[in-house]
Amino acid sequence: MSTSELTVRIASSVGSFDRDALNALVVPDNPFVSHEFLTAMEDSGSVGLGTGWEPAPIAITDDAGQLLAALPSYAKGHSQGEYVFDHSWADAWHRAGGRYYPKLQIAAPFTPATGPRLLLSDPSLAPHLLKGAETVCLQNRMSSAHATFITPEQLPLFEEAGWLPRADIQFHWVNRGYATFDDFLAALSSRKRKDLRKERAAAVEGLTIRHLTGPDIREEHWDAFWVFYQDTGARKWGSPYLTREAFSLLGERMGSRIVLILAYDGDAAIAGALNFVGKDALYGRYWGCTREVRFLHFELCYYQAIEIAIARGLARVEAGAQGGHKLARGYEPVQTLSAHWIADPGFRSAVADFLERERAGVASDQLYLGGRTPFRKGD
Repeated sequence: MSTSELTVRIASSVGSFDRDALNALVVPDNPFVSHEFLTAMEDSGSVGLGTGWEPAPIAITDDAGQLLAALPSYAKGHSQGEYVFDHSWADAWHRAGGRYYPKLQIAAPFTPATGPRLLLSDPSLAPHLLKGAETVCLQNRMSSAHATFITPEQLPLFEEAGWLPRADIQFHWVNRGYATFDDFLAALSSRKRKDLRKERAAAVEGLTIRHLTGPDIREEHWDAFWVFYQDTGARKWGSPYLTREAFSLLGERMGSRIVLILAYDGDAAIAGALNFVGKDALYGRYWGCTREVRFLHFELCYYQAIEIAIARGLARVEAGAQGGHKLARGYEPVQTLSAHWIADPGFRSAVADFLERERAGVASDQLYLGGRTPFRKGD
């Protein structure tokens, strides 16, 4: 593609882009870098002034103003809501007399889910988009740029531009052609099969589980889930990242891509889990409850998600960050990827050395954890 008449610019918001033009660049399809999701974050006040997430999307347009490429990027004043931890980098750079914040974060806000970060109409535009991100950092005295939860297919584009790769581990469920949940159970060892059946029976005793999607999700359901979300947010982060309005906007704009699971005791909802549906994956995002019921978290977040993925023919379930307890329930260790650009050469060299050692440790951990899955051995 000829680049003689292309413009690389920073936009004020994702909302300034044409919806269809942006969504056409999201390949493979992914709910969290869609126009609908990103503008819901903006319009609800979940990102923007006072949040430490200032929208700073970078775009490439042609001479007619047509959007050809984009980066979902944010000027960050902290490292919260990212799930790829760089607090130690910030501390080290501050101790050396540097200023780590602001930085540029290329991500779906508050969402540790794999997806495209370079939204491209043509792969040849990737170097220009990344050079644009680097220029934004240099012009605005940002220490660094960080692209998190990159698809494996896009990582080489970052590496070719000289960005530093990083790996971590999440636990994903993989659909090996199962037709039913019992087919999945049959792949487990006898003891784990019995354990999971007991957990599921205990979790739902006396309760009703409902799946809601699209127009079936009403404001009363979001009201109930907001209470659950606030409880979890207060315990995990101190305060929730999303505003109440965010859930209404997500329901309005992409309700067909949401599965809200609610557990009822009689007429009262006591727990819920929010999932998003992608082209080949189910993404578990938020969970909460107003009453502790043993194993209910596992039922709503893991087992129900597996059933949904099987019913919809999805290849995997990504159930979010952390959670070694997922391993015992059939979720397997997989590497998640990020890429980092550091402005200062000396600081970059130190980070590169750290990441080389860290990657070796992550690979070792994945191998160890992979040997501790509950599947039958030797099949």
